[in-house]
Amino acid sequence: MSPDFLTSAFNIYLWVMICIAAVVFVSLYFVNAGYGQFTSSKWGKSINNKVAWFLMEFPIFLAMIILWLCSPHRFDLVPMVFLLIFEIHYFQRSIIFPWLMKGKSSKMSLAVMFMGISFNILNAMMQGYWIFFESYKANYHVLGLSYTDTAWLWSPQFIIGVCIFFLGFYVNLRSDYIIRHLRKSDDDTNHYLPKGFLFEYVTSANYLGELMEWLGFAILTWSISGLVFFIWTFANLVPRANAIYKRYKTEFGPEMEAKKLKRVFPFIY
Repeated sequence: MSPDFLTSAFNIYLWVMICIAAVVFVSLYFVNAGYGQFTSSKWGKSINNKVAWFLMEFPIFLAMIILWLCSPHRFDLVPMVFLLIFEIHYFQRSIIFPWLMKGKSSKMSLAVMFMGISFNILNAMMQGYWIFFESYKANYHVLGLSYTDTAWLWSPQFIIGVCIFFLGFYVNLRSDYIIRHLRKSDDDTNHYLPKGFLFEYVTSANYLGELMEWLGFAILTWSISGLVFFIWTFANLVPRANAIYKRYKTEFGPEMEAKKLKRVFPFIY
């Protein structure tokens, strides 16, 4: 295949992913994905949440390493730093996060798990192909710098992006910690309104953290593929945050009204 054909195919792929994200965004305002507090028999067979999260998230961790190893530019410093930042998130998400989960009865539907696996593999192709292959073929430059230039690592876009990414990573970790310790034991199946930290402003602070991470990644790579991933994260998590907000409102309405809680963006939505 000619380089021009692969570039055109990759650009079409990005546009298709954006269009699908738009459909997902609208759909998730009407359908609650079957995991966590929205696990339902209508999604079919479910399996243990810890196992499902590992099986869903680990493929992208592995796929990015494989794509990096297959690249003739694998020893260039800038792509290696991009990979490290990306993999920090997915190591935490696929290995540490499931291991720390509480709740013996927590389930995820196989349908949701396989949809997650599919997206993660597609996303690995999107991010990995751009970073390790297409950016070099396209001779991609921003402010006179390419991924071959180590000066990229102190460029404005990288510094701003990496700060946003790791701030979001911290927000995500701390929010997950608060959620994880709401229940007093593995046998406790009650729902509790998260409190403290950014949960004083929104009901889904963990989602805000993840949105910040992938916005930061899009900025630090200054790439369309990174932007598409952020769009997908937005399309998936914002409707989910809305569903959680509405559920909490039925259970903790007066407390939420008193705090004037929003869904995912403080003071806004």
